[in-house]
Amino acid sequence: MTPSEFKADVLRLAEVVGVEAREIHLRRMKRKWASCSSRGRLTFDPALLDESNEIRTRAVLHELLHIRYPNHGKMFNFMLQTYLRREMNGQFALTQSEWPTENIQKTVR
Repeated sequence: MTPSEFKADVLRLAEVVGVEAREIHLRRMKRKWASCSSRGRLTFDPALLDESNEIRTRAVLHELLHIRYPNHGKMFNFMLQTYLRREMNGQFALTQSEWPTENIQKTVR
């Protein structure tokens, strides 16, 4: 996936979630896939572009939902699972504890 395709996907998902991603940046990160500022600035590790669609989608949705829900409370987790199921076309979306850990050194936070 190219950076421009990734950014277009982030904007599409932002529209689905109903939030505004004011800035989208790609920058190398050592310990996490992405971060989100309170002002709507999203930063993603470019290595995420080489991951599977499901992992990319989860990371993007996770950060987009932080624009509306700043913590990992019940509503945040409920909405994350709801949007993941929707994006995976009704297929079962893995819970975070069920995600494959081999070859994945970063966590979604």
